[in-house]
Amino acid sequence: HDKQVDDSVFAAFLPHIVAGADDPRNFVKKAVNWALRQIGKRSHSLHAQALATVDAIAQFDTPSARWIANDARRELTDPKTIARIKR
Repeated sequence: HDKQVDDSVFAAFLPHIVAGADDPRNFVKKAVNWALRQIGKRSHSLHAQALATVDAIAQFDTPSARWIANDARRELTDPKTIARIKR
């Protein structure tokens, strides 16, 4: 909720998101997806980094990673979401 926090703080979480993307546990999958989508909606810079992270996750050959990548890509490329991104 803090609008003053630098984007680098959130960008530092992206490698952890990639690491958790192939975890088959349902709540882990949902948490990784939620974190990726919210980080990607914070700014234009983080949006681009989140989409790159989505592409990296899509390369994994697990059902949970595919679900995360598809769902995050769908929300992050939605025109309404893009219009809401400020900065």
